[in-house]
Amino acid sequence: MRHTAVVAGGLVVMWSSGFVGARLGTDHAAADTLLAWRYVVVAVLLGLFAVVRRPRVTAFEVRRQAVLGVLCQVLYLAGVVGGVGIGVPAGVAALIAVMQPLVVGALAGPVLGERVRPRQWLGLVTGLSAVAVVVAGDLGGGGHVLGYLLVAGGMLALSAGTLLERRWALRTAPFDQLTIHCLASCGVFVVAAAATGRLAPPMTPGFWWAVVWVVVLSTFGGYGCYLLTLRALGATGVSTMLFLTPPTTMVWALLMFGDPIAWTTVIGLAGCAVAVWLVLARSGTASPEPVRASSIPRT
Repeated sequence: MRHTAVVAGGLVVMWSSGFVGARLGTDHAAADTLLAWRYVVVAVLLGLFAVVRRPRVTAFEVRRQAVLGVLCQVLYLAGVVGGVGIGVPAGVAALIAVMQPLVVGALAGPVLGERVRPRQWLGLVTGLSAVAVVVAGDLGGGGHVLGYLLVAGGMLALSAGTLLERRWALRTAPFDQLTIHCLASCGVFVVAAAATGRLAPPMTPGFWWAVVWVVVLSTFGGYGCYLLTLRALGATGVSTMLFLTPPTTMVWALLMFGDPIAWTTVIGLAGCAVAVWLVLARSGTASPEPVRASSIPRT
């Protein structure tokens, strides 16, 4: 029990670190520069390990996993990090991003033919309303509309990737999925940064500290804790833990950057807590649906 609590707590902290890392990095460079070098480091490490491991994946799997990688990592992270880079508070970005399980849970019915209970639709509406309260409060204080559209677009891209992955039902091993996603993401981010003339990294300690932060804590730490928590608590338990990341991120942002926590944010957090209960609470003793690795919301 103690081990499970430590791992679950590690998941919350490591997942939150991604939003903090976005703020750290974009204080020193553009979002595409940070993402390009984050994935260069990750791709080299995973690529070397893949050479030693020699995974058995077909060309068909590689192509489809690459598509999922673009949706679940490239577009998602470009939206989140880009939004934070132009002024969206890290905690609010986390609050918007964590709506992904609610969106997928509600859309699984019309898109995949899965049964969606009325309380799940109510949960989605409640969660979206709560996020709207937070965003409206920040926009009233001079926030950037484009930043919120970027974060919301990233969250929707991740939702689309998750639904597509469920429809395709690929059987690629989780580590091989992560490797293909990261290699594809590296290629896209490097080309994008080079095309805009922002591939060259700033030679400042702050930028490289941010790269180390997002590689070690957010990529490997977050993914590792996710898999361990999934094994210990199951899919519903993992989803519930992820909903603790917005308040955790807000505390980090308060301590590290001095970002205030407004009363509208507190209301939004409370509303999201209700939404989580409506969507994730199970009736009876049915087992929770397994969560596939590519449906993990990367940070």
